[in-house]
Amino acid sequence: MKKWLGLVFCLVFALGCQQEEGGQQVDGAEKTGGAMRFVTIGTGGVTGVYYPVGGAISKLVNAKRQELNLRTTVESTGGSVFNVNALMNGDLELGVVQSDLQYQAYQGKGEWDGQPQEKLRAMFALHPEAVTIIAAVDANINGVEDLKEKIVNIGAPGTGQRVNAMDLFRVAGIDADSELTAEGIKPAEAAGMLQDGRIDAYFYTVGHPNGSVKEAAAGTRQIKFVPVADQYVEKLTAEQPYYAPADIPIEPYPGVSNEEPVPTFGVKATICTSSEVPEEVIYNITKTTFENLDQLQTLHPALEVLTKENMLQGLSAPFHPGAEKYFKEIGLIQE
Repeated sequence: MKKWLGLVFCLVFALGCQQEEGGQQVDGAEKTGGAMRFVTIGTGGVTGVYYPVGGAISKLVNAKRQELNLRTTVESTGGSVFNVNALMNGDLELGVVQSDLQYQAYQGKGEWDGQPQEKLRAMFALHPEAVTIIAAVDANINGVEDLKEKIVNIGAPGTGQRVNAMDLFRVAGIDADSELTAEGIKPAEAAGMLQDGRIDAYFYTVGHPNGSVKEAAAGTRQIKFVPVADQYVEKLTAEQPYYAPADIPIEPYPGVSNEEPVPTFGVKATICTSSEVPEEVIYNITKTTFENLDQLQTLHPALEVLTKENMLQGLSAPFHPGAEKYFKEIGLIQE
């Protein structure tokens, strides 16, 4: 009898452990009775836009977790290159990836020279990202050429801004190894280092407004956005299909010395996945995101410009079958 009572107690305890507050099960059968699927979204640093954007998508999906049997979590990561590699290794199911690095990864260029990431799949695009150069006014940096002989943070290895910085240096004829002191720190640390006088400028490819840039603009050391000359923008956009002209707004940053939007170039943030993630999972996440686009637009200022049409721009890897199925259903792409 004691053995049976012990068994019953264990079963009751196990069932109790499956309950969330409010009595919802999280790892077994919810309303639909299927097994719960867990999905991790790789983003970027917590001060950037990738992290809250990933959180916004996660919020939409988790609101329907009982119906979809899907639960998403958001992971702060090293950025685009890390996310692509983690997707290919099966460590992430979704990842935010700059459009230029999506192209390079699938084609086997740049960081993946000679090793095309053939399992990489596109889902949809998000906000535009401007290649932003933030400099201290007292460093006398008025153009890209003035970065020579300065201490410049170009981003940690594996980040999109480091790739963009090197592309810009190439067309501007600047040797980053010999003509300036290049640092490789995270943007979350760069604002403080700029204010402390340890660097003169830093690159950040990001959607605006951005917390790190606001931090830099609010400091006692006045900052400015460094414009990228038209000739360099024209070279970059002619060479690469994923680059486009962009402007950095100054309204969100009262402390900057610029008086009007600053010209530069940019890319787009995209959501990518792997061909090995089940079609149903990607279909449900894509559908939930698009059907709640009006809500998504309110979750972060960078997402206000989204439309169903521009969310299919800037994608160079093949669509995942789950995303493609939904886009065909609503007529965004033709059969």
